[in-house]
Amino acid sequence: MTTGLSNSPQGRSLNDLVSILISPWVARIGLLAVCSVYIVGGFWKALNFHDAVAEMQHFGLNPGPAFALATLCLELIAPVLILAGRYRWLAAGALGVFTFFANLLANRFWELSGTERFVTMNGFFEHIGLVGAFILIAWQDLRSRQS
Repeated sequence: MTTGLSNSPQGRSLNDLVSILISPWVARIGLLAVCSVYIVGGFWKALNFHDAVAEMQHFGLNPGPAFALATLCLELIAPVLILAGRYRWLAAGALGVFTFFANLLANRFWELSGTERFVTMNGFFEHIGLVGAFILIAWQDLRSRQS
């Protein structure tokens, strides 16, 4: 693949950069980065289940143990599927939907004011970015299957 640039030193450097950026290991690092928060969260919930239950109850999700177990299973299984390339579109969709609704529940910045509103709003839109990443992962996986 070429960038369409000339054979000048700058064009060759950009072509070299593009070659690196489209290599499979860069995609694997990107997928791992997107999934990392869920992997860490799932392990944390598994190792500290009582805290996971308390977190669910804090957000009004009852029965807490059932929601904590479902959440930790999703957070551990979906990233494995994404990284393994098995049902990637489904796993990305599941994490995207989960993140969207969890974000609405946990980051209700519109109910806050001052610095707390600012900090929570930043977290809200960071999670919207994760939802977008999962949409792109699912889209790319489904598109690659049509080729």
